Amino acid sequence: MRAVAVVGLLAGCGLLPAGPAAAQPGCGPPAAADPQVTGVPWPQSRYDAGRLAGIADGSGVTVAVIDSGVDATQPVLAGAVLRGRDLLDKAGTGQRDCVGHGTAVASVIAGAPLDGIPVGLAPRTHILPYRVSEQEIVDGHPSGNPGTATGVAEAIRDATDRGARVINLSLVLSVDHPEVRAAVGYAQAHDVVVVAAIGNGHRDGGVDPVPYPAGYPGVLGVGAVDENGLRVPSSPVGPYVDLVAPGRAVVAAVPGHGLARFDGTSFAAPFVSATAALIRQYRPRLTAVEVAARILATTDPAPAGGRSGGYGYGILNPYRAVTDQLGGAPVPVSASAARPAPAVPATDRAPRTPALTLSLGGLVLAGLVALGASVVPRGAARGWRPGRT
Repeated sequence: MRAVAVVGLLAGCGLLPAGPAAAQPGCGPPAAADPQVTGVPWPQSRYDAGRLAGIADGSGVTVAVIDSGVDATQPVLAGAVLRGRDLLDKAGTGQRDCVGHGTAVASVIAGAPLDGIPVGLAPRTHILPYRVSEQEIVDGHPSGNPGTATGVAEAIRDATDRGARVINLSLVLSVDHPEVRAAVGYAQAHDVVVVAAIGNGHRDGGVDPVPYPAGYPGVLGVGAVDENGLRVPSSPVGPYVDLVAPGRAVVAAVPGHGLARFDGTSFAAPFVSATAALIRQYRPRLTAVEVAARILATTDPAPAGGRSGGYGYGILNPYRAVTDQLGGAPVPVSASAARPAPAVPATDRAPRTPALTLSLGGLVLAGLVALGASVVPRGAARGWRPGRT
């Protein structure tokens, strides 16, 4: 299977099949879409974006998506995608996505509603795109340009210098690269919330390796749960898991036109990044450390109860994270103008599971099978404090 599972799709609105999307310049033809779509996606039902309407929508906040690039022509992202950088093609702007991973991730954050159905949790957020890898792992075999750890580090620093308030890293490195560690520290020193996926390689009976950048102190490491609130079997277990979010059948955009369902921690992480953007809009005086602590302090209880290696502090609750008045002990962390909603038919791709990697330690832009990110192993090492209310 590929690591960015694309299964059935979105919902409820008399969806018609979209015509074949044209390939982006320099890319091969996009995967064919499947028109079968029914029902409102479960993450959108769980989070009921309507509850946040009039409270926060991400306006004025920029989230950097360091990934495979983002297709700026996708209608649900119309007007949201800024000119970023392409670390694989120095002449590029990050607004091209040949594999679809970054586009899907960005749409979970900032996708506009489609025919009245919400896509992104923070739909007026701006996306600053970076193309650092486009390697997919299919049936265990990598293909495509893997990029480099140096490119990831450069993207993190550039995003920080260009004013990103949140950085989403739905990718994983299997090795602790000093330049990436230093870049993450640079972002944190400049008050940026750093969110990372933890990968998708869990196997029962084994010990999951530490994923990077997720394993660095102060990074919010995000695992995946299904519609029943249960950990997705492929979601890793370890002290770097700070919390979990929807990572099964997540409705997101594909390059060109249409939507699909994706599996993996790559698509759980952007729910957390979007929540951070909502908090940074609604509570602009909070520091990045306080934003992260607030997200953890307001999670819903997980089946394991308390903090655990599979669920961290619990299941993300965006509404509480934005609105709750907090008090009590600190929660340590392992260490605008509106855009019009496009009337584009939602489509679905056949089930697949891509994973993008960044070799030299395996940088994987993950979907279902290999993603990366997680927060610091021990709260004490992070030094996070409860945020101001």
